[in-house]
Parts: sequence; structure tokens; C-alpha cells
Amino acid sequence: MKKLLFVLLGTALLAAACGDDTTSTTTTTTTVASDADSESMMDEESTTTTAADGDKPEIVLVTNPWTASYLNVSVASQLIESELGYPTDVINIDENEAMYIGLADGELDAVLEIWPSGITETEQAFFDDGGVTNIGELGTVGKIGWFVPDYVVEENPELATWEGYSSSAAADLFATTETGDNGRFLGTDPSYSQFDEQIINNLGLPFEVIFSGTEAATVAELDARVSANEPILLYWWTPTAAVSQYNLVNVPLPEIDADCEASIKNEDGGVDCDYPEDVLFKAASAGLEQKAPDVWSFLQKFTITTEDQLSMLPPVELDGEDVDAVAAQWIADNESKWSAWLS
Repeated sequence: MKKLLFVLLGTALLAAACGDDTTSTTTTTTTVASDADSESMMDEESTTTTAADGDKPEIVLVTNPWTASYLNVSVASQLIESELGYPTDVINIDENEAMYIGLADGELDAVLEIWPSGITETEQAFFDDGGVTNIGELGTVGKIGWFVPDYVVEENPELATWEGYSSSAAADLFATTETGDNGRFLGTDPSYSQFDEQIINNLGLPFEVIFSGTEAATVAELDARVSANEPILLYWWTPTAAVSQYNLVNVPLPEIDADCEASIKNEDGGVDCDYPEDVLFKAASAGLEQKAPDVWSFLQKFTITTEDQLSMLPPVELDGEDVDAVAAQWIADNESKWSAWLS
């Protein structure tokens, strides 16, 4: 599961060589080590240049490694800087225990897109003890699941539901050199909230999870397979631009019940059900309310709906536009929405 042993946050402020003397460049490096491989280190860096009131503390926002998270945070950080006058920094970190430790310690101020179905019992404890606060729904409803392009189901109607994936014929259809006799199930980033290996094992399906490593790598593989009209079964989610771009169909898994939900929370390896629909929410360090009361209030009111995300995702995911530029355009087009967050 998605556990990290520690998070080290180092911040260096470099004075600008010219221009307004209130402008600074903030570089934050986060280093993490997983308990699956404590010798494997990953350095993640984020540099944000801001022009803000020098008397106000820096607001540190978290991005997780998917496009919607980057867009949410870009909208928020641009408005926090321009409308509230605070400098901001953005930390890229996986959704894991280290993120919650950083929030509870006050090293991180807020994360704007949490998928509740992925919260473990250990992570829930940070909310229960008051170090991390749920500051309200984001406004987006998400759904993780198993997806195939529509032509896979049209050509193989039995693959419309999970039972169809139990046969050796299904395994052969999706098999690759890497998976041998098993079918390939394409995962994305192994740090994401995902239970596919458990689901496959507990349902007795002849498939093997192979991780692409990143959202972009998954989309590249999906694009190649769809272009060749070849079968592919993958972990994916909505809202994303790829669902409509590639005509992806969700494959229903067994309905979630109390036992399966308990297995998710307890991390006992017994997950054998579908992912639930998730009402995404925001979380903040409990100390942010005192550190920056107006930012706390702003983030409580901050709302990005499913429709808002779907308007911003295609330019980034399909057209390759810059995240900050797309977020800035959304801000320019939606002043009536975000101005209410400042009241």
C-alpha cells in the first residue's frame, strides 16, 4: 500500500536580481522513501515565483500526481496570490501517509482533492486526532474503476462485466509478452489509491497488474492500443478527458459491501469489490486557520465542480497546454464564481 517512511521538506529563498523587491523565488524539495523499498529515493521539486505582501506567511499547497490536482491548485494559488496577497509554494507529493504527516505538522497547509475511498485507517487517524481538518467538499464527484475501449465490449459482449474476465480466453485476449499466460491489467502510478492486485487475486482472475508508472504513460499506451484497435484493460477514473476521447467503458466489479469496505480501511488484503463513487473533498492543516484566517475561509469556499474540471482537462491532457495558463483562463472566465470565495 501507499506508505512512506518520512518526508523532508527543505526551502530555499533566493532574492530576485531585479524588479520589485517583494518578488521572491521559492524552491521546495520533497524527498520521500517508501517502506516497500527504503533505498529507493524520489526527489520532487516545485518552484513558484510570487509577488505578494512580504509580511504574510507563505501558503504551501499540495499537488498529487494527476492533472486535475495540478489544475485545482493552480487556480487556488493564483487567486491566493493575486486576491489575498500571500506568497504560495506548491509541493508535489504522492497521496500517502507522508502527506498527512506534513499537514498535521504544519509543514504543508492544504490539499485540494482527496478521494475518500482511498483513505486508510492510519490516514483517518490524522483527521480523528484533529491535526488535519476536512474543510469541505471540492464539488467534484469521481469514480475509479476498470475501463476498456467500447470496441472491446462490442466485439466481446461477455467482457461487459467482471465475470467475463475469468476465462483463459479473456486472459489470452489481453496477454502480452510480459504477462505470459495471464492477461495484462494496466495500472498507472503505483502510489495511487488502488486495489487491483487484491481484486484480481480475490476474484481468481487470470490477470497480472503491470504499472505504466505515470498518468501520461498510461494515456500513451491507451492511445497506441486504440489506434491499432487492440484490446486494453486498465485502471482509470472520471472525470478525465481520456474517457470521452477514447470512448472508455467502465467494467462493473462486485458491488461494495460492509466487509469489502472494512478490508479497504483495515488494509487486510481482502478487497474483492468495485471502487465506490467518491465525493472529493479538501483538507488543511489545523494550524492554517490561525496562520492565515482569510486563506482558511477562501479554501473552505473554494469549489471546482465536475463540469469545471471537464472544461479544463482537455486543453491540458489532449492539447498539451500549460496547466497554469489553462487555470488562468478559467479564472478570467469565471470571476462570478471565485469572487464569492473571497467574501
